[in-house]
Amino acid sequence: MLHFAPYSTFSIIALVVCFALVCVFEFVNGFHDTANAVATVIYTRSLKPRTAVIWSGCMNFVGVILGGISVAYGLVELLPADVLSPPNGDPAVPMLISLFGTALAWNLFTWWFGIPNSSSHCVIGALIGIAIGDALLHTRDLGNSVDWSQIWKILRALAISPLLGLIGAGGLYFIIRHLVRDPELYQPPQGDRPTRGWVRGLLILTCTGVSFSHGSNDGQKSIGLIMLTIIGILPATFALAPNSAPHIVHIAEYATNATPLIQQYDHDGLRDEAVASVTRLSRTAPDEVVPSELRADLYEVVAGLKTVAANPQASAQERAMAKTLGNQMRPVVEYAPWWVRLLSALCLGIGTMIGYKRIVHTLGEKIGNTHLTPAQGASAELVGAGLIATAGYTGLPVSTTHIITAGIAGTMLGSGSGINRGMLVKIALAWVCTLPVTITIAAGLFYLLNR
Repeated sequence: MLHFAPYSTFSIIALVVCFALVCVFEFVNGFHDTANAVATVIYTRSLKPRTAVIWSGCMNFVGVILGGISVAYGLVELLPADVLSPPNGDPAVPMLISLFGTALAWNLFTWWFGIPNSSSHCVIGALIGIAIGDALLHTRDLGNSVDWSQIWKILRALAISPLLGLIGAGGLYFIIRHLVRDPELYQPPQGDRPTRGWVRGLLILTCTGVSFSHGSNDGQKSIGLIMLTIIGILPATFALAPNSAPHIVHIAEYATNATPLIQQYDHDGLRDEAVASVTRLSRTAPDEVVPSELRADLYEVVAGLKTVAANPQASAQERAMAKTLGNQMRPVVEYAPWWVRLLSALCLGIGTMIGYKRIVHTLGEKIGNTHLTPAQGASAELVGAGLIATAGYTGLPVSTTHIITAGIAGTMLGSGSGINRGMLVKIALAWVCTLPVTITIAAGLFYLLNR
């Protein structure tokens, strides 16, 4: 096992390496996804490229700072409880290396070939792979070891959001085309001449909206990854929220109420672990808490309560009670310090300012058979910003890349210009391959590192 004693020299080195990996991943996420926001203002000459990416980077930064953490923990809870919070405070170095290495490698691979790809898919695929690798390592049934309900919930959001982007942007473009008669909206810019005032202002506004909403959603993903890193390697310091003391006082009471629910409704075949955890929590003394052990037990119980809440055999009252108890326990372990938010915001914001040209060229010229027009860009970004912002505040991770790319394709279809089938096939192949490739690599890495 690649587990090092907490606060040893090796654990500190592992912390530095994993921190570097997560920062590089978020940096790459920034320059991989920045084209979604700046392609329209660059191709319509509304802003010069350098100005556009700096402005987009600043708005990404603000989005991360002002966004929540529901997406962050919605993602990391794809991991089994014993991986999400390793027992005995052992650092989860194999998990971190498998996660960051897989997601970063695939992100760089698709960026190099100028293919718009989803960083969200990379992370989710790697997390699922780790969950599968953990099941294989402990010879558990995949159906009982992986939280498929959470996975399907996230995958549904990832699958539906591009479709909504395609239809929504195409529909909005159709409406604009019939209501606004200004011909400049429907023509690619000529030479270096920028678009007129109000059209330029509209495009800058949509660029701002997409950049902010991208930060509020994608930034949460790196927050979750950073928290996995510091909690896995330095559990005594970061396992529990700094303001968790008032909640810990009530943990024994919550666990006592949860015990009959956990005992009655099997926790996906892992009932023994959940029952043992809820029994220990029911005897919790606030002045004798061991942070890493409390965190591990809480996640076992929260996972059990999620199963009860989704169990059709439980009554509506029992399901509601399970959901309430889970929400009451979460604040003890689900948090993000201000410096984690700041680090995520800086990495995403700086990354946004670099490396944008490959993807911008694809979005501006290769999605359709004609160059992007102001009306098409504005329609795609208005719809995209709304979808991304809504998802960010409801706890669902969505792909900015998929939504904006689908939106541009929708406007190309709406205008009658058609789409570039060759490029769309490449993008579709990248989308289809991302999950199986990242799942396989992460599962294999995690299994081998632990062997």
